[in-house]
Amino acid sequence: MTATEQTHDGSAVRIDRDYPELRDSVRKLCAAFPGKYWRDLDVKGDYPDAFVNAMASGGYLAALIPEQYGGSGLPFRAAQVILQTVHEEGCNAGACIAQMYTMGTVLKHGNESQKEHYLPKIATGELRLQSFGVTEPGAGTDTLRLKTRAVRDGNRYVINGQKIWISRTGHTDLMLLLARTTPVEEMKHKKHGLSVFLVDVKQGLRDKTIEIRPIDIMTNHLTYEVFFNDAIVPAENRIGEEGEGFTYILSSMNAERTLACGAILGNGNWFIRKAVDYANQRVVFGRPISANQGIQFPIADTYAQLDAADLMARRAAMLLDAGKPCGYEANAAKHLAAEAAWKAADVCMQTYGGFGVAREFDVERVWRESRHFRVAPISTNLILAFIGQNVLGMPRSY
Repeated sequence: MTATEQTHDGSAVRIDRDYPELRDSVRKLCAAFPGKYWRDLDVKGDYPDAFVNAMASGGYLAALIPEQYGGSGLPFRAAQVILQTVHEEGCNAGACIAQMYTMGTVLKHGNESQKEHYLPKIATGELRLQSFGVTEPGAGTDTLRLKTRAVRDGNRYVINGQKIWISRTGHTDLMLLLARTTPVEEMKHKKHGLSVFLVDVKQGLRDKTIEIRPIDIMTNHLTYEVFFNDAIVPAENRIGEEGEGFTYILSSMNAERTLACGAILGNGNWFIRKAVDYANQRVVFGRPISANQGIQFPIADTYAQLDAADLMARRAAMLLDAGKPCGYEANAAKHLAAEAAWKAADVCMQTYGGFGVAREFDVERVWRESRHFRVAPISTNLILAFIGQNVLGMPRSY
């Protein structure tokens, strides 16, 4: 949707949004990947190789990588805009988003040798860093309880354990892995003892020290259980100091949620456009259904909520770019965006009526994708708990 304002004579004037040239170039790329491309992938459960390669070739996945390492060196807001535009065009950046934020851990906490080796290859698409190994069956989002162990053995680490809900593991070269290097009972503070590693997934699959099992879910998110069985990681692939990985990962999580807002808001805006176009064209009892308040008002209300969520998403991006704390803003933006987009999904489905569940219109596909965002990359309830306890000072909830 294009925001407009009214002049004194009632005519509409466009308010140009930020990065118009970037938006236009992304739209042109997305035009080569229409709804049928995504419907076919969804039915088959396939990975969007052609789309990911096009995004990499266009330099969009390297938006946040500094120019000295082959990237564009753009701010977070520009990366948000890329993802938002992809989703506004009915495409899906789910296979790309991880590469845009996980590389930030390497950039912020890696040594110069690691940056020079990995970032240029990630920037060109030669290497895919699209998997983020944190969540475990017994820990969920309680990251400090994770049990996957990385034991130092000379100039390498031996890793054993299990991760779950890890996306794109079968389609990546590298995984950013969080593992325990010191048993929790030996730590004075529970936030220490975790370390971050760059894991060569393809090598692990070849030598069978890494096993992956697909998880069949309602969206084509290519999600896996991952098992590490004496997987070997060179010590030089540890990012930053041993035992400080939890702190490093937190910054990635804020980036993840802030960037996810772009994709979520893009879905919401796609739904609004689809609903408005259909409602204006669908004629019942001699007039377009958009003339009915029962159709018009929910669409208008949702549009305003998406616009408000967009402002919080911009605020989170601004703080990230300034290097300032943004835990509240990143989480609140993701929450507001997910709720507004889900409402937009429901409003669009209601507007289409029975046609909304027909695959050819893509509404049901994006509807499923948008519901997913209320539980991932972090659930609504966990965000509310974070705000209640860490922002408002209320006691831990049970």
